[in-house]
Amino acid sequence: MHCQESFSSKVLVCSLGCFAGDVLDDDGVIYSRHYRSVNVASYPAISDLSDAVQNGYDIVHLFCPLAAGGLIRDTRGKTLAGSELIQKCCDGNVKLLWVANENKPEDYVNGFKAEGKPLNLIMTINRNGARFGQFLEKLLVRISNGEALPLAWTTLVPQCEGPWQQDLPGCIFFAGRANAQFR
Repeated sequence: MHCQESFSSKVLVCSLGCFAGDVLDDDGVIYSRHYRSVNVASYPAISDLSDAVQNGYDIVHLFCPLAAGGLIRDTRGKTLAGSELIQKCCDGNVKLLWVANENKPEDYVNGFKAEGKPLNLIMTINRNGARFGQFLEKLLVRISNGEALPLAWTTLVPQCEGPWQQDLPGCIFFAGRANAQFR
């Protein structure tokens, strides 16, 4: 039997640069309905983002465009491999990193190596318009009430094909910290 980790969750909804626009604020509002401590921010440089993930956030919901190979690139041309961001999140005790904007699956596969890391990782391939916000709301209702993220995920995203898939965003989910709870 595994012990459940439980936290009074602190959330960072952020972007690298200012390309996220309204969806940054929209996703921040959804998190604010479920958590008391939600910070919404845009960071101009990778160094600012790196510093932010070290500030005790449990959930980091990030908008960042990826360059080929899964490199995160800021407006100054500096880069950071996705795997390095994962390590920085682990060092900062982040329990969930969600890359919330659309990126190519091959860039995630090539750049975001999370195996063996104590981190839940969600990587967005297709937000599917307004359906992303609807899905985020349903997921947060479950996990903010104590349901473990992997259970909530498989309940909302059954692992079989069906017409219901058109109502969901396209995401890759890695459960590297399956016992974490986000109350």
